[in-house]
Amino acid sequence: MSSLNQALRAALDHRQDLISELHAQDTDCYRLFHGSQEGAGGLTIDRYGPQLLVQSFHQSLETADLLDLHQQINQYLALELLLVYNDRSRGNSRIDREDTVYRAEPAALEDLVGHEWGLNYRVRGRHAGQDPLLFLDLRNTRGWVKEHSAGKSVLNLFAYTCGVGLSAAAGGAREVCNLDFAEGNLAVGRENGLLNPQLPTMQFVQSDYFPAIRQLAGLPITQRRGQKLPSYPRLEQRQYDLVLLDPPAWAKSAFGTVDLLRDYQSLLKPALLATADNGVLICCNNLAKVSMEDWREQVLRCAEKAGRPVRDWTIMTPGADFPSQDQQPPLKTLILQL
Repeated sequence: MSSLNQALRAALDHRQDLISELHAQDTDCYRLFHGSQEGAGGLTIDRYGPQLLVQSFHQSLETADLLDLHQQINQYLALELLLVYNDRSRGNSRIDREDTVYRAEPAALEDLVGHEWGLNYRVRGRHAGQDPLLFLDLRNTRGWVKEHSAGKSVLNLFAYTCGVGLSAAAGGAREVCNLDFAEGNLAVGRENGLLNPQLPTMQFVQSDYFPAIRQLAGLPITQRRGQKLPSYPRLEQRQYDLVLLDPPAWAKSAFGTVDLLRDYQSLLKPALLATADNGVLICCNNLAKVSMEDWREQVLRCAEKAGRPVRDWTIMTPGADFPSQDQQPPLKTLILQL
């Protein structure tokens, strides 16, 4: 047996109890192999419902190794998962690139449905973007939101495909607003809503983060010197009972720069002001090089300076399918009680 097969077998055995627990919760989207921590850096293997998504970030897999992994997982789970392999070692996993290792069957690339916490999610092994449509390391946070949303107004910032908004709607939120700059992301969010027709309708706002959150927080929208600002949706100043802030590591627009390493405060301050008294702000930082302790202190200081001191805070860690040997997983999540 190859070292990769041995590492995969160990990872599957380690997850045995977790997988049983997730299946009992009507969840069939989870990570089966987290290569950086389990013996094969740059390789991830995820189940998304009927689909097995294998991704390599450092070097391409050999066809024989890929098919061995697929067979081993299908035997272990007693399933016939459809295989999709995205080789991202050349920095691209977009649908227009050629498969050089394994040409996925058409059925594997169709629009499929995965499940998490009893909810239906659109899954596509390959699409116009590079990342999967559901980030699995945020599953525990989505579960928390589902448990704590009853009767609340919820604002989902950097909503991506609106998984947190869907969880809030399923938890009985009286209002859910998903905000994201990319119409393609919100389109998948709308699909997710339609896949769960029993839930109330969510709101979708396509906007750059900075003008939207600054309007909600009652702050002026500033422009760079000599630059005319693009148009943006007009929003009324208001606060929400539960706010989720999960920004990308870095992004730049005419309105400002998202930079989790150097300037988390410019994202956090208006989000704090848009959170109601006695409300909850959940904030995330997915930079591996930032320690939880340093970032938490930065967040608490920023809240104090913004006049929204934190009454209590909780750390939400990713599930056991995202092991971290140093107990410092890249995704850090804080639940702040204001």
